[in-house]
Amino acid sequence: MSKKLITYIVFFSVLLIVFFFFVFRGTDNWKVKMPTLSYVKPFQFTNQDGQPVTDANLLNKITVVEYFFTTCKGICPKLNTNMKEVYMQFKEDPEFQILSHTCNPEIDSVSVLKHYADSLKVDTKKWIFVTGRKDSLYQMARGSYLLDDPKNNVEKIEDQFIHTQFFALVDRKGKVRGKIYDGLKTIEVQQLKRDIARLLKDK
Repeated sequence: MSKKLITYIVFFSVLLIVFFFFVFRGTDNWKVKMPTLSYVKPFQFTNQDGQPVTDANLLNKITVVEYFFTTCKGICPKLNTNMKEVYMQFKEDPEFQILSHTCNPEIDSVSVLKHYADSLKVDTKKWIFVTGRKDSLYQMARGSYLLDDPKNNVEKIEDQFIHTQFFALVDRKGKVRGKIYDGLKTIEVQQLKRDIARLLKDK
């Protein structure tokens, strides 16, 4: 190979590197995009103040989603301790919110959810608790947020009980993004925080 050809190859290689440097400088275009796992389907539930909450409330917000129940003595206290850590980090951002669904609507009425929210001392405009029809709540967990254990997929809704330790992350357009996060694992809660920050930054 002639020296002239080698010079041309080196020159155009450097030119290409410089071009891509200026194209991607100051952007996140070089980063791997967070995958889209699912889409939020239409819903209407009732929050701790007796007000309707629909899928429209998720638009233009970054939303963390969970399922729990107020009388849980097992995983739920730990889950919501970790969720409060997430809440404390992002509560001042106007585009961030948490949506907690009860998986036991027979017990978790509006007033019960209100009492529970008050006990956590959180802003319920930022951390919203909802109840509704059991079949609708469970269909959202499975069909939209992918939060239920497949082994729990029996035919009769009345015989089912979703008890999940996982969180979902929804972007401004109602897409479930990133991964399904294990709310009991510190490393995954930290990953959730990083992914929230990425989505908040991504306009």
